[in-house]
Amino acid sequence: MPIPLTLLLALAALMPPQVQQSTLPAAPIPPANTFTNPLLPRGPDPWVTYQDGFYYYMNTTGTNLTIWKTRNITDLRNAQKTVVWTAPADGPYSHDIWAPELHYLRGAWYIYFAADAGDNDTHRLWVLENRSRDPLTNTWTFKGKLTDESDRWAIDPSVFENKGKLYLLWSGWEGAVNGTQNIYLARLRNPWTVQGKRLKLSTPTYPWERVGDKYAAGVIDPLPHVDVNEGPEMLEHGDRLFMVYSASGCWTDYYELGMLTASTGSNLMKLSSWTKSEKPVFLQSPEASVYGPGHNSFFKSPDGTQDWILYHANTASEQGCGSERSPRAQPITWRPDGTPDFGRPLPVDRPLEKPSGEQP
Repeated sequence: MPIPLTLLLALAALMPPQVQQSTLPAAPIPPANTFTNPLLPRGPDPWVTYQDGFYYYMNTTGTNLTIWKTRNITDLRNAQKTVVWTAPADGPYSHDIWAPELHYLRGAWYIYFAADAGDNDTHRLWVLENRSRDPLTNTWTFKGKLTDESDRWAIDPSVFENKGKLYLLWSGWEGAVNGTQNIYLARLRNPWTVQGKRLKLSTPTYPWERVGDKYAAGVIDPLPHVDVNEGPEMLEHGDRLFMVYSASGCWTDYYELGMLTASTGSNLMKLSSWTKSEKPVFLQSPEASVYGPGHNSFFKSPDGTQDWILYHANTASEQGCGSERSPRAQPITWRPDGTPDFGRPLPVDRPLEKPSGEQP
């Protein structure tokens, strides 16, 4: 018996509209020119430099020196990755391999890092050299310890050049015991030799630089209080230098960035040439689930038109200095007075436009 037409129409009205479904807009797909943070699942103390069309990235591994190589820093997860040096089983640079940086200076590659003999009090700075154009090839030569005449505890080395002169920045102790980490500056005779005495460039003085106690369930951490300035990095813009550093203990949520400013034409080895900002320039954002942002580096977009900050942070409170810290990147803007505006840390998984000139 044939089904009445009216019944067929009624049944059709109850069925899912197949044709209409196929024409509904699909779920939004992030554009190909965007990326999301973090760049890696983990990676404290991130460093990046750009040379001959490639970004070279490093972070603290603790036991070796590893270099990532990529044309697109936002595609770091798929980058070529090579261990170029492994710490020996014992000796003065066998443990706690921290904060490595890769620099191309005077026709050669240099890796600067901190290491100790198994006791934090023995932390010092060390240098490797590679004269190949590609730092992932050839042999790395150990150049030795990098220190001034005081030979005190030292971590977080960074090197920069101004007006044809090389300088070394690092975090260190004034004496032989812990309690305060300062930022020091010294001239370099060559990429592996300090020239002259060190200058104490910054010491923790403001309250936001001196958060060094860890609180848990209302109980103060029994460890001795430590005031921290560390992770110094140089950013140049126009005729000014901006020394950006990390303040307060990385074991707290209040690890954040401070800044000193000097003219490129001034005597950088005179403290009077530098002006310290009274407030932090980059700090945690609980609303974005970003805690303890710091130990940064800087890089330019491939076409050289943009400045970016690369830093590590935790995604939850009280994660401290552990393996949860991951590298994130976001653009820097510049104020009318020529100073950098780092903004606030952006949430992970928020699509950001890729650095200008990145390859598809």
